Amino acid sequence: MKRPLLRICVTAALAIVALAFASSAFAQNYVILYKQNSVASDAAATVKQAGGSVVTTYPQIGVVIARSNSPSFSTAVLKDSRIDAAASTRGFGVKLRDESLVANGPLAGGLPNSPASDSDNLSPLQWDMAQIHTPEAHAITGGSSSVLVGDIDSGMDFEHPDLAPNYDAADSTDCSSGAPAPLPPGNDLLGHGTHTAGTIAAASNGVGIVGVAPNVRIASVKAISPDFFLYPEMIVCAFMWAGTHHMNVTNNSYFADPWLFNCRNDPEQRAIWNAERRAIKYAMSQGVVVVAAAGNFADDLAHPTQDVISPDNTPGETRRIRSDCAVIPVEIPGVIGVSGDGNLRIKSYFSNYGSGVIQVTAPSGDDFLQVTPAAPNGMVLSTIQPGSFYESILPPSFKVFDCSVSPCAEYLYLEGTSMAAPHVTGVAALIESRYGPLSPGRVASMITQTADSIACPDPATLALYSPFTSVSNGAPQTCAGGTGYNSWYGHGQVNALSAVTHAP
Repeated sequence: MKRPLLRICVTAALAIVALAFASSAFAQNYVILYKQNSVASDAAATVKQAGGSVVTTYPQIGVVIARSNSPSFSTAVLKDSRIDAAASTRGFGVKLRDESLVANGPLAGGLPNSPASDSDNLSPLQWDMAQIHTPEAHAITGGSSSVLVGDIDSGMDFEHPDLAPNYDAADSTDCSSGAPAPLPPGNDLLGHGTHTAGTIAAASNGVGIVGVAPNVRIASVKAISPDFFLYPEMIVCAFMWAGTHHMNVTNNSYFADPWLFNCRNDPEQRAIWNAERRAIKYAMSQGVVVVAAAGNFADDLAHPTQDVISPDNTPGETRRIRSDCAVIPVEIPGVIGVSGDGNLRIKSYFSNYGSGVIQVTAPSGDDFLQVTPAAPNGMVLSTIQPGSFYESILPPSFKVFDCSVSPCAEYLYLEGTSMAAPHVTGVAALIESRYGPLSPGRVASMITQTADSIACPDPATLALYSPFTSVSNGAPQTCAGGTGYNSWYGHGQVNALSAVTHAP
């Protein structure tokens, strides 16, 4: 059974726009990767001599973002023996997707925490929160305003009444140019970032919904182009911003396009991989917990064999791939990889999976296999920016309004692992609220050790997935491992109550 087109990519029209954008002859951004984790003092002169200009530099990780309209720019820059690689980023975008489509030590504690209520007007529609026990966790803590979460996404409607109380303007930025810039109102043209932000930190204020961590601060790091791609210079900018602004957690509900799998044996893709990896590692070294969605192609990420949709800003091509090809950021070591499940607590039909890639699962919705009385359309409800792309293309049945405020606050049903990751991000924020700043490894350990184990499906349940084969290679979905850890659910479904009451 083929998924509807909307469930695989944003729209065919956007692909045409992206193709035209990618093939045009105007100046392009380049990632320049030095061999050492430092930038040469004469980097600007090197770039200028090669026919370009510097956009920004990241000396902490040895990366320069440059801009040039010279077709020989990469070749010219590589004449400098100190430079390891240089690649145009225009062919390596990251598209936001969904299926609607600091030190280790004793637990510190001592942060100002307050309980939160889950009695907002639309709380009864939040089956996802009940499933991971956030209302019970909120009786202990709704999070601390000392904890800062960064949502690296398409932006945020920070004027939404459920987000405005927790929005941190000073730590928000627009990285869509490859360098930080102020974030204006009405910035979320896609709507995706506003939706993920609501799941993380919608305020407990009587209006609409309640997020997993309704008392924490949330910053928006916009990292998306007008054609809804997130290019490597934006990823690098976003993680460097998160690290230098000492965010506690970042949510990452996207993955690298147009090459779904980035192969390190390809010189250009390797340059992009290493630049992004360095930026993510830098953020982690500053204490940032990185949570990432697994993706929505029913792929076994641990055993890739073929990629038929890349590059997705062109008609695409079939290419054989191996284990040295990986999805960014979910397969960067140290990142908490999240698969998705539905209201029946089985894997969402579209969710990627993979041993060693998935640490936990969380509600992502499933409108085919898991429509229930509690989840009548199978999807996850969260905040949305009015007039954004998703809000404008989806029918009225996907929309919910809370008119206890004026103008009415708007909410939207979506599904996808993009919706799963924010639940885990919120739990990470609750952990750091409850126990104080911890290393990313310690937070990951607490999340996995307190998750509710889920075994691989029995044969009858597995048969339900037979129509939903891998988009990349047509393989049937299989689950490997035991109850304690397996390729579909990792260590199990995240549990907010256990995470804030049973710290290891």
